[in-house]
Amino acid sequence: MTSPARAGDGFDATIHAPNRLRICALLDTAGEAEFGVVQRQLDVSASVLSKHVTVLMDAGYVEQRKAVRDTRQRVWLTLTPEGRKAYEAHRAALRAIVGE
Repeated sequence: MTSPARAGDGFDATIHAPNRLRICALLDTAGEAEFGVVQRQLDVSASVLSKHVTVLMDAGYVEQRKAVRDTRQRVWLTLTPEGRKAYEAHRAALRAIVGE
């Protein structure tokens, strides 16, 4: 039987918050996603998403790219290489906790 993950085994409290975990999962799959698309997928307000993205950016896990599209400025989000590595380690830690 696999022992539960210990602190330092990849479990990341920054990523673990439900909305931040969902943001990382979406960006891991999509590669890059427009802020509005992420907002709709998570079904959260722009301010809630912005707060979670800021936490992930401050940790160095997510970066944003601004671009003009259809005469409006859009924000695109992507996981950084460090963010992708932390997300994968966190997923592994969760699997270890549940014994998979």
